[in-house]
Amino acid sequence: QVQLGESGGGSVQAGGSLRLSCAASGYSFSRPCMAWFRQGSGKEREAVANIDTLGTLRYADSVKGRFTISRDNAKNTLYLQMNTLRPEDTAMYYCAAGAVQRFTGAYGGTWVCPFDINDYTDWGQGTQVTVSS
Repeated sequence: QVQLGESGGGSVQAGGSLRLSCAASGYSFSRPCMAWFRQGSGKEREAVANIDTLGTLRYADSVKGRFTISRDNAKNTLYLQMNTLRPEDTAMYYCAAGAVQRFTGAYGGTWVCPFDINDYTDWGQGTQVTVSS
């Protein structure tokens, strides 16, 4: 039921930065997780980062230290700040919602948003990010 729309993609040189935005409507607190996924040409869709309503977040190892996920609950907007971009970051980036937290023994025992693509039920159309060498 959540409607998502991504923006902010484009073409940049390696080492550059982009900020993606995802405008959401119809967000449900019963399914608090939102996430960014990406899919490169000929590759499987993979998780990039996720965040819950309170701001707990996770990152894929490939983007830790370079990307920052955040959300503005008042504006119903999800962001992905991408710095030090690499050619391998080239992909279609998707905003996703509709997942619930899963309990993990990690972090001392915590509810976290999943990286499993199948946990997310609502998807945006994607925005293309192209990083040239």
